[in-house]
Amino acid sequence: MCGRSSLTKTEKELEERFNATFYSDALVNYNPLPNFNVAPSHYHPVITQQDSQLYQYFRWGLIPPWAKDPNIGYKMINARIETVLEKSSFKHPVKQQRCIIPIDGFYEWKKEGKTKTPFRIIPTNVEVVFLAGIYSTWVNPDGKSVHTYSILTQEANTAINHIHDRMPAMLLPEQEEHWIDPAIPIRDLLEMIQPYPEEFTDYYEVSSRVNKVSNNDEDLIQRFEDNSPKQLNLF
Repeated sequence: MCGRSSLTKTEKELEERFNATFYSDALVNYNPLPNFNVAPSHYHPVITQQDSQLYQYFRWGLIPPWAKDPNIGYKMINARIETVLEKSSFKHPVKQQRCIIPIDGFYEWKKEGKTKTPFRIIPTNVEVVFLAGIYSTWVNPDGKSVHTYSILTQEANTAINHIHDRMPAMLLPEQEEHWIDPAIPIRDLLEMIQPYPEEFTDYYEVSSRVNKVSNNDEDLIQRFEDNSPKQLNLF
């Protein structure tokens, strides 16, 4: 599962990273960057297969067109790559409505008994990595279109599977344009995606402040140093 991430770059830096631009009105209406604690329901930049030259702000948590309650999006922040062609909510979008989602790291929590320790996981070969995603458009009762997305997930690589058994489908640079190319058969694309190479994956512990979505500052991405006083054992 991928339930929290970060994107600490500016819109200008993203435009330089991938040959796509932002609409000026999107920057005025959203302008959420940098975001050190991206969470479900947040608006986040994506690039779709329908317009690969444009960054658009979509809401994280896919809402199918037939949904009666938009809160279903909180249950659809991820789509498992192994079953994405089988799920009714995902099988159409993965064939015709694919997108890529830029992040520069994501958070996972390692469970040890009742303790959950947060870690930030980052790519080491690029400053921004794009995730494979799918998107949908839902029309609310007022007639307004709401664009939403879900992140594909897969088994974690061996660098981080001791933290969590799943990870987002992180694309290598040469795969980014392929994922949003409508001419490539979907089964070929799904076979293309493999767990991100271990040699390009790093991680470190971060502050538990990241647990609270309202916390959103640069300290969240810093390496956690436990400065609590240690009790000396004199015997």
